[in-house]
Amino acid sequence: ARLSSGPRRMPGVPLSMRFKLVNINANCAPIADAGVYLWHCDKDGVYSGYQQPGANTVGQTFCRGLQYTDCNGEVAFDTMYPGWYPGRITHLHFQIYLTAGGAVTATSQNAFPPAVTQAVYASSLYAAHGQNTSVASIAQDNVFSDGYALQMPTVTGDTTSGYVARLAIGVDGGFDVDDNNK
Repeated sequence: ARLSSGPRRMPGVPLSMRFKLVNINANCAPIADAGVYLWHCDKDGVYSGYQQPGANTVGQTFCRGLQYTDCNGEVAFDTMYPGWYPGRITHLHFQIYLTAGGAVTATSQNAFPPAVTQAVYASSLYAAHGQNTSVASIAQDNVFSDGYALQMPTVTGDTTSGYVARLAIGVDGGFDVDDNNK
């Protein structure tokens, strides 16, 4: 399924973001029927749904989506590679709901390998916004500065055919909820 993009498809390098949820208290058994809500900015660093510097996207829902994991604990979002905005490295956000209509179990983000991000931002679709020079490294990002190894997906592909990013997420139901939602 595609992320919601309002009345138009957002331009960008294709990205299939694939999550696998596992229960760390049950020998990493897959978690089926969990809701995963994903959101990120567009190629120019603009989020939908917000009044922000240079853009008012209140009421728009591009680059956002909700899906439920299958019996293998897996879910895939077909979207586009996110852009960047000052002070942050390239990332996307996700929330996990273990029960339908239930409370958020976890809110987190994932980063992307710097070499992949540099290649994407050098492509013609992202050239106008350019490379992110506002943060020197993932370790200097204010969210990932305390470690990001478990938040870095494995990424394959290229800027021509797009990328597939895979991230396994261990869930125990006892995460501290992080309100960092933008």
